[in-house]
Amino acid sequence: MEMMKYKKKILIATGGTGGHIFPAYSLAKHFLNLNHVVHIATDERGYKFLVKEKKLNIKIIKTSSIFKKNFINKILSFFRIIIAIFKSMIFLYFSKTKVVFGMGGYSSFPICFAAIILRIPIILYESNLFLGKANKFLLPYAKQLIVAYSELEGVEKKYISKMLRVGNIIRKDILEFKYNLNLINQQTISILILGGSQAAQKFGKILPEQLIKCKKENINVEIYQQCLKDQELHLSNLYNMNNIKFELFNFTNNLIDYFSKTNLVITRSGSSIIAELINCKIPFITIPLPSSADNHQLKNSRFFEKKGCNFVIEESDVTSKLFPLIKSIHKDRSLLHNIVEKHKKYSDREVFNKIDEATKELLNEKY
Repeated sequence: MEMMKYKKKILIATGGTGGHIFPAYSLAKHFLNLNHVVHIATDERGYKFLVKEKKLNIKIIKTSSIFKKNFINKILSFFRIIIAIFKSMIFLYFSKTKVVFGMGGYSSFPICFAAIILRIPIILYESNLFLGKANKFLLPYAKQLIVAYSELEGVEKKYISKMLRVGNIIRKDILEFKYNLNLINQQTISILILGGSQAAQKFGKILPEQLIKCKKENINVEIYQQCLKDQELHLSNLYNMNNIKFELFNFTNNLIDYFSKTNLVITRSGSSIIAELINCKIPFITIPLPSSADNHQLKNSRFFEKKGCNFVIEESDVTSKLFPLIKSIHKDRSLLHNIVEKHKKYSDREVFNKIDEATKELLNEKY
């Protein structure tokens, strides 16, 4: 490929949650396959997702969010950010980084800001439907903003020209996954329950009662549930007492194993997991995180609900709406088939080709 005549030293700066880390990981793998030299910078939260990836060069930058309610915490956060920017400048200078990709999240900010000071080009990526705070601040200084959705809100008109839709950056094994549509017709409703640490804890409290109702109504359910380790005993006892077949797991990189045996997913509505489920053609129910920044999870959910891609239940309505919805699905599987048909109209299979095209001039410059 012509664009690979010269290798680039690339740094991918990302937030510490799975929604930021997984696209960063996928992008890093893509650039590594093209023989670029790649580092990922994140905080200690993000490092936990990547610690087993021995081939990745990971830099931990300790920082904090400036958006604290307490005045003292705001001051402390400000000084942490200043220190993180200073350390980021040192790292960027000595690593001879030539391009920085900012993937959003407050822990991506120090590296990106340091790159601006050092006049290193930055490219931002936004996967949500509302521009995140870090990306919004950095956008005036960025070379480009690549986005998952052209419907992105929060971009000032004068910066629209920087925006280019490439789609969702997700793992290539997800893009190549072939879902067995016959699973939708099976008598048992096999439910995969997903969520990070906060969601797992909450779902472990509010969902089992509704699933037990299903069993009592002779709706055969099978549960694959992500949970915290300290929830395992309680959930095991609860499901065993009610003769519900189940499998519990903590964090896993192998969600495809579970995608291959489920016909319904219950999840939060971060952009990454929604994109994965739609690309895999798996029906899902979203329960948006009520405290998400700018309420972006609810916006994500409603956006796709209007397109017929998912069901949405707000957390406050779980006890009144989840069981009736599962009961309806049990009676009428066309509800799931209709969702899959909508999913078929959407694909991110060209995302990496579009990224290559969007960045080829910058990544092909000799240095």
